Amino acid sequence: MSSSHFLRVERDGKFGSKHYIVHVTDPRFSMELTPDRDAPDKIGKGVIKRICLPNSWAGDYSQTARLITAAQDFFARTMSEPGLKSHPRQLGL
Repeated sequence: MSSSHFLRVERDGKFGSKHYIVHVTDPRFSMELTPDRDAPDKIGKGVIKRICLPNSWAGDYSQTARLITAAQDFFARTMSEPGLKSHPRQLGL
């Protein structure tokens, strides 16, 4: 699975930042993760807080597990790359 299928969104809030991984091709889904503070690098593959997945994929556990693993790998890779962040865009929503 290509990493171009994933997008990482980071939102700052009152209680720290929230990290989301979005799969932009079918099946479209999103995951909210937090860095794993118990991992040696303090990031790890992330701790899954929430998954939003289409009902049609909820029963296909092997396919879903493969996508979740790829999303966690993408999270770990993008969090560990220095200088990857661009200037945040502020949206007036």
